[in-house]
This record gives sequence, structure tokens and C-alpha cells, in this order.
Amino acid sequence: MTKSAWLFLCLTLATGIFGLSASSEGEQTTALIAAGVSASLLLLTLIVGRRIKFDPVLR
Repeated sequence: MTKSAWLFLCLTLATGIFGLSASSEGEQTTALIAAGVSASLLLLTLIVGRRIKFDPVLR
């Protein structure tokens, strides 16, 4: 995994844990939305990373 993928993975976990442990409804909603956004960016980073590293042998 790339460094940006690790960053988005850590960000997703941190905001998700904060969202589940938040006391007020507004903080919880905001943190879970942030977790969803960072999770989709993580998925996008993993897909793009796979395309860049793909090296077919053309002979």
C-alpha cells in the first residue's frame, strides 16, 4: 500500500472511532461523514495505486 493509502486508512479509523464515541449528535454525524469521505478516498487511492503498479509483459 502507498503512503497516501495508509494515511487515508488511519484517518478513516480515527474519525470512525471518534464518531462512535462522540457524545453529541452533531459531532457524531460530522465525524461519521468525515469517515465516509476518507474511506471513499482510501478506495480511490487503492484503485489508482493498482493501475499505476500494473506492468503487463508485452512481447
